[in-house]
Formats: sequence, C-alpha cells, structure tokens
Amino acid sequence: MAHKKTRNFRKKLFIKNRLVILNEDTFEEIFSFRLTLMNVFVVFTLGGIFLISVTTYIIAFTPLREFIPGYSSSELKRNATELAIKSDSLETALKKNETYIQGIQKVLKGELEYAKFNKDSILAEVDEPAPEVNMKVSEEELKLRDEVKTIEKERIEKTQDKNKKGKK
Repeated sequence: MAHKKTRNFRKKLFIKNRLVILNEDTFEEIFSFRLTLMNVFVVFTLGGIFLISVTTYIIAFTPLREFIPGYSSSELKRNATELAIKSDSLETALKKNETYIQGIQKVLKGELEYAKFNKDSILAEVDEPAPEVNMKVSEEELKLRDEVKTIEKERIEKTQDKNKKGKK
C-alpha cells in the first residue's frame, strides 16, 4: 500500500500541467507555461537558495551588518582603542600632576625643603614600578639566559666560518 502511494506521488510529480494567464475581458491568452510539480519545486528551491545567499552576501559585505545586534563597525572598534590609549595616557599624566601638586603643597607647608624638591625627582617617584612586582632574577631565568648566549655565539661563529669559506 505504501509502495502504491509513493508511485502515485512520483507520477503526480511529473504530470505535465499548463499554467495559462488570460485577459478576463477578451479571454485573450497572454502567456502560458507547461509545468510539472517537480519543475515548480526545483524553481522555488533554487529561488530560495539564491535569496538566502544574496541576503547573506549583503549582510556580510556591506555596512548594513552594523544594524544587526552583535556586529560592530571597524571604525567603532578603532575609536574605542584610541580612546582607551588616550585615557591611559591621561591617567598617567594626572598621577604625575597630582604627585607634583602634593610636592608643592609639602614645600609650602614647610614639610619639605625647596632645595630637595624638583620636578624630575617627583616624576621619578611616579614612574617607579609597583612594590608588588618581583624584579629579582630566578635561577631558571639565569640558566635560560646562559643557554641563549651560547646558542647565539655558536650561530655567530657558524656565519663567520661560512663567510670566510665564501671569500676564499
């Protein structure tokens, strides 16, 4: 029974039908098509694939993608990066100015002698690394440095030997 239904469906897919467009007043035939159900299915499938691909292309490669949530423009990213860099530099300048003003206040209050106060010493205090940073060299780092030095010496010697042989 199921076999018969699939056979009937296959037959229906390939039965030729005519689509006719008529002028209602004069019954004049404007145009007609010979179609099968399979042709209609194929045309609509290809049309859908074409429509999806064109829409994807338009969204992916035009500025229209900026209107989709989650996408941001490259100009917006560039501006955000520039603003982050500017804010970091402004923050550093602000720290330096605050330290300088505090030093001037100390001089004016008499807590610090003017002879010991200069802008370079204050700026040096601001530029010092944080005390939490461990700046000591470990033994493994020293070993690595020695290995790198020996490798570099060997490379230099090899290139010098090659240059000497090439000149002869």
